[in-house]
This record gives sequence, C-alpha cells and structure tokens, in this order.
Amino acid sequence: MRTRRASRSLAVVLGVAVAATVGACGSPHDSGKPVIVASTSVWGSVATAVAGPDMRVESIITSPTDDPHSYTATPADAAHIHDAALVIFNGGRYDQFAEQAAGHRDKPSIDAFDLRADKNDDNEHIWYDPATVGAVAAEIATDLGRIDSAHAQAYTDRANDFRAKLNEISSVTAAIAAAHPKSPVLQTEPIGHYLLKAADADDRTPHAFEESIEQGTDPAPADVATVRNMLTTKQVRALVYNVQTEDKTTKDIAAVAKSAGVAVVEVAETLPQGLDYLQWQTDNAQALAKALN
Repeated sequence: MRTRRASRSLAVVLGVAVAATVGACGSPHDSGKPVIVASTSVWGSVATAVAGPDMRVESIITSPTDDPHSYTATPADAAHIHDAALVIFNGGRYDQFAEQAAGHRDKPSIDAFDLRADKNDDNEHIWYDPATVGAVAAEIATDLGRIDSAHAQAYTDRANDFRAKLNEISSVTAAIAAAHPKSPVLQTEPIGHYLLKAADADDRTPHAFEESIEQGTDPAPADVATVRNMLTTKQVRALVYNVQTEDKTTKDIAAVAKSAGVAVVEVAETLPQGLDYLQWQTDNAQALAKALN
C-alpha cells in the first residue's frame, strides 16, 4: 500500500545479505539462548510476550526517528537476520529490508501481513489490528515450540495469555463503535486504519491528500485547503496524526486541528519508550475514545 521512502535496489539488499553470511558481526547466540529477530520493536514486543525467559529477542528498528519503509539494513542487521532462530517481519512492503533478507534464510520466518485477519484489506499497518496480532502470536508459539520443544507448552501458554489480553483493546474499540458509530475523522496517513475500522469510525480523509502524504510528496493546494476546511468547520471530530513521519504539511494540519478544537490522536510506528505492545495499543484505543467522547 505505502511505497514512499521505500525504494532501494534489490542488488543492495542482496549485497547486504551476502555480507551477513561473512561479516564479523558477532554471534546472535552469545547469551546462550536462541535469538528471535524482529524488524521493529512492535513485533519484538509481541515476540517477547510469547518467548518469555526462554529466548532472547532483538529488534532492528527501535528508534522513532527511523522509518521502516526507507530503512537500509546494515551488514550487522543482515547477519542477525541470517543467523536468528526465528525472524518476524511486518510484510506488505512495509519493512522490505527485513522481508528480502529473510528470503535468503533456511530457517523459520513469519510474515505478519500474510496472517492478517482480512485478506481483502491491503493496509500494511497491521499491528493496529488485534486479530492479526493474535494470529502472529500463535504462529510465534508454534514455531518456537518446534525450535525448542522443551518449552513448547510454555510458549503456547504465554501466547494464549497474550491473545486473551488483546481483548482489552478490542473492548475499548467495541465500546467506541457502540457509543459513537460512524464518527467522522481525518488522518494524516492511513496508519490508524484498523483502529478506526474496529471503532466503526468514518474516515473522511480525501484520498488524494492521504496518498500524497504516503508517497512523501506535497499534496495539491486544493486538497490541503479541503482538509483545512474540514477541520476549521468541524466536519470531523478527531485527527489521527502520525508523529513519526511528520513534515511541514502535517504539522500545519495538526496545528489547524488544535486551533479549531478538534482532538488530535497521536499514533506512531514504533513502541514508545517504557511501554509494551499491549499497553501501547490500549493507550491508543483509549485516546481515540477520549477524542470521540
């Protein structure tokens, strides 16, 4: 779905993958435990919840200043992907650096996008969909059980516990849907797509505006004017704002929303410091509920 900032040649990726097999980057097994490598801290948090103390989890992208769409893997990154007992990546052309590097492995890898609950929905920001995240957790437990059969039941138990806790997020969005069905909202990018879908919100973002922001190009002045007018005349009740890829245009839109008294719900693509996946997504759902209340 989103392709902006993402293009780099396959030759570069393959070159990194080759470097991974020969580079002296250190063994990912230095701790004595098998290692799971996740493309981002989001999937790293999900993996940690399932792995518990029995495996070590490493996330390649943890900084909010790094954009997974355009991230260029280092030889060290590629080495970790190559050597890991299990690799988890988002897929859907979101984190191509990990997706392509994982394609050169002969060990298990999980493409989260392939496990999405709605196969007809091609929005790649699937970590905002608890159903898909639950499916990924279950797949992690299955793969870890094969890799480390001695702890297979523990992986299954932790995955089941994690999936049960995902219901807390779904209960918040279900309450929004019941209390405020079809609430009109805007987004700077479709990152909160699944969150809004679960909350039965009406995303009124003009497609041309949203597409331009996704592609990293300047929206047409007419589209910007339309969005500004929707905010100043309060045609929408909230603006879902991606703080991780903000630019001059989106900052201006957020300022217009705040000036007009339209709630701004901040979302991101990596975990905030100090939070795990469940806390983060519960906070996001509750922020949307507060905005629409």
